[in-house]
Amino acid sequence: MAANNCNSYLLEGEARILIDPGHAHFFGHVESGLRQLGLNVVDVDLVIATHAHPDHVEAVRLFKDSPTLFAMHQTDWQLLDQMSKSLGSTMDTDAYLPSFFLDRGQLTVKDISLEIFHTPGHSPGSISIYWPQKRALFTGDVLFKDGLGRTDLPGGDGDALKQSIRELASLDVEWLCPGHGDIISGGGRVRNNFQRVEEFWFAYI
Repeated sequence: MAANNCNSYLLEGEARILIDPGHAHFFGHVESGLRQLGLNVVDVDLVIATHAHPDHVEAVRLFKDSPTLFAMHQTDWQLLDQMSKSLGSTMDTDAYLPSFFLDRGQLTVKDISLEIFHTPGHSPGSISIYWPQKRALFTGDVLFKDGLGRTDLPGGDGDALKQSIRELASLDVEWLCPGHGDIISGGGRVRNNFQRVEEFWFAYI
């Protein structure tokens, strides 16, 4: 999309979890999608940011008057605090204070159980989210269809990104849901994507 807005994902059960709300000025698209489901922002229990870059996290500030909780990795919240000094009031960290921090381990919200992986490389506090019940993996900007995240931004680390991707490749994934671009469906296609990325892209980072 224009201005590099990210993919946003709604996980729905008894709980509703929104992954990466995106840029604030594009959030109308997310609100429209929620309305089609008969929902609005106050119906979202938890917003998770996979990392601190504005195209994934900026719209979190639009939830400040709702009961919605917000979570991200502490290292990237610290990165966000650093970036706010150069990005100005739209990234004022007072509007992005997490309800709690995420790190490696299990997260359960009502009937939705997720596995959180700390997957640095694109940013130092990037996380990936695995939903075992659906065999769905949400990778943020760690991994895309036929590509991987940049490592030339503050806190980027090519070796760490390789290690993160290799760890994710061991999961049983039917749906690969990246932060930008197309979703990959089918376990074979997901495995082939991991293989292609390692064989082609790892040489460049």
